Amino acid sequence: MKADTLFDLSGHVVAVTGAASGLGLAVSEVVAMNGAHVVMADIDRKALDVAAEELRAAGCKVEMMLTDVSAQGDVAAAFDEIVGRHGRLDCVFANAGVTGGPGFGNPEGEIETASLELWGHSLRVNLSGAFLTMRAAAKHMKRRRSGSIVVTSSVAALRASSLASYGYHAAKAGIAQAVRVAALELGPQRIRVVGIGPGLVDTPLTTFQQERPHVREAFLDNVPLGRVGTTRDIASAAVFVASDEASWISGDTLFVDGAALTKKFPELGRFRKK
Repeated sequence: MKADTLFDLSGHVVAVTGAASGLGLAVSEVVAMNGAHVVMADIDRKALDVAAEELRAAGCKVEMMLTDVSAQGDVAAAFDEIVGRHGRLDCVFANAGVTGGPGFGNPEGEIETASLELWGHSLRVNLSGAFLTMRAAAKHMKRRRSGSIVVTSSVAALRASSLASYGYHAAKAGIAQAVRVAALELGPQRIRVVGIGPGLVDTPLTTFQQERPHVREAFLDNVPLGRVGTTRDIASAAVFVASDEASWISGDTLFVDGAALTKKFPELGRFRKK
């Protein structure tokens, strides 16, 4: 098989949540460039308008859908509309997420001071939002007995650090297990469920890395490949696990982190806001 046909998604209908920026936008672009019709879903209408227009100008087939992934009715209605309009749903990238506030490296993120409001918001968007997206997708994919669901997790699912919040760690760890359970249930329906676990990637959610150069340097010291990841690094891996070339991969989380998980990050616990 020729390389240019390996990940051909022509004719596929793909939905991406959190599509207005960062990883979601990169996934939308790569998937669309490989022939898919992409439904870009996000809660930020202004950013979504700009992102969709950029992709259309590049020749991509995309449409927008204003969606709050933490609202059950909103998610269900969005997927009903997608299938009603296009008659199919081949792949979903459950990517929408938030940081959930600072980690305990900042006094505001310590266990006794961490905001319960931010904890709850992180779980609603990152974990419940992923679950609601998986459920809405599964409803339609079952009818065709095919489809792939790709959920954004994180290295924070396996490794604790002082930088990410309690809520973020908890949500991403929960996603990894939800992926396993969903893959077990939906496998007989020929629906695959796979996680993608990014390491440190330059996105709007990691701007604190730019503001605190010593933290960024410490991360790089513990990434064997020696650089911060890009959204394209993650999007390329996501397209692979969503494609038919990954047809026997389900229930796992693919960590894309420059081999960072081979390191122990001994110094991260020392970073505190001064």
